[in-house]
Amino acid sequence: MNPAPDAPILFFDSGLGGLTVLGPTRALLPTAPIVYAADYAGLPYGQKSEAELAARVPALLGRLVERYQPRLAVIACNTASTIALAHVRAALDLPIVGTVPAIKPAAALTKSGVIGVLGTEATVRQPYVDDLSARFAGGKTVLRHGSPGLVTGAEAKLRGGPVDSAVIARAIAGLRDQPGGDAIDVIVLACTHFPLLADELQAAAGPRVTLIDGAEGIARRIADLTRGQQWPAAATSGLAVFTRSAERPSPPLATLAPYGINRIETI
Repeated sequence: MNPAPDAPILFFDSGLGGLTVLGPTRALLPTAPIVYAADYAGLPYGQKSEAELAARVPALLGRLVERYQPRLAVIACNTASTIALAHVRAALDLPIVGTVPAIKPAAALTKSGVIGVLGTEATVRQPYVDDLSARFAGGKTVLRHGSPGLVTGAEAKLRGGPVDSAVIARAIAGLRDQPGGDAIDVIVLACTHFPLLADELQAAAGPRVTLIDGAEGIARRIADLTRGQQWPAAATSGLAVFTRSAERPSPPLATLAPYGINRIETI
């Protein structure tokens, strides 16, 4: 059964990083209704345990799906995807698109054979990353570093705040200082927050390093899964939903408006 034209695509992240996936999706599907959900009450995910996220993410997504009746849900968060994607797919009866580190395209790009993976602490330690490396980067060296400070920095930058250059430098050094790190020529941004800091990370990494993320591929996957479905004739007002956090208020609407979001709810 085809969904109604006003059935939205649901994007889910711990914070605002998933906007880096929403952007290219809107470019492909400009009239798609959007609900963007950020779990501010649970941010940051990268410092939570696997057991906590495996329980939290499916439960919260279940509430969101029941409330907003999306045609498809996108877990626009590498940490949540690498830990909870299978749990979510088992719990929910609708298409689920996950976000995984772009190791396959990085392996095709590297000339030195040394790839850096920059993610949250939780993402870089996942067996899922071992599996991606074994399947798609055989014969390559894959170095990983977890940088929770980049998530905080990305959230601050999107709100118009300054970016701490020391956080950027530490993130790149965390890869470079490992054995073989000087030869890195591709860095995978394995957290949807990190492309928000692409300019700063590129400056610190240097011109011979290519930064890569999976957002464009995810957008194409969403377009493929919804091919032939009906959409509104014109773009509609997008909705952002934030779980309630005493420490972290919802961002100003002006931050979200460039992504087609014109309303905010707190749950």
